[in-house]
Amino acid sequence: MEDLLPFALLCFTSFFTLTNPLGTMPVFLTMTNGMNDHERKAIVRRATIVSFITLMVFTFSGQFLFKFFGISSNGFRIAGGFIIFKIGFDMLQARYSNAKLKEEEVKTYADDISITPLAIPMLCGPGAIANAIMLMDDASTLSLKGTLIGIIALVYFITFLIIQASTRLVRILGETGNNVMMRLMGLILMVIAVECFVSGLKPILIDILREAMG
Repeated sequence: MEDLLPFALLCFTSFFTLTNPLGTMPVFLTMTNGMNDHERKAIVRRATIVSFITLMVFTFSGQFLFKFFGISSNGFRIAGGFIIFKIGFDMLQARYSNAKLKEEEVKTYADDISITPLAIPMLCGPGAIANAIMLMDDASTLSLKGTLIGIIALVYFITFLIIQASTRLVRILGETGNNVMMRLMGLILMVIAVECFVSGLKPILIDILREAMG
């Protein structure tokens, strides 16, 4: 029990930070512009479920999958950096706010954005996946492993509540406020993407230099 509480706090703080539901709110609002509350709620539910299932898969089999496909978490971070940078650039240009969907296109579009980019890589990105794999390795007992799974479920439940509540901000922010927030968050996303890319590239470059000097 002495190790359980610190481990639970570590899991919650790290996953809540990496999932970043508050930072995802402006992205969600801009990409679902023109949709009703029922359609937005369906997107949030699908995105959080997909994120949780994806993270569970990597939590239990992450090391095996990386070895099987011959890839590394660093390569995953680099790819995730590219994706997040593209999202941030589109937000900076306010491209999502001008999207007008036909009624028959709404369901297809909603299914698409609920998986990418909302679920992957925003709510379940390379950082969250790497964190899950690392913490699962550190969880030496069944109680610690159960705590990890429970905390991940709790974080995504809180994420669902936060992003679902963000739909009410549409009326408060208005179109101008929404565009301003979108551009600011787009810039922040681009910075995060660069840091994600560098954090994945740096270890690779260090290994290359060591091999060259050795």
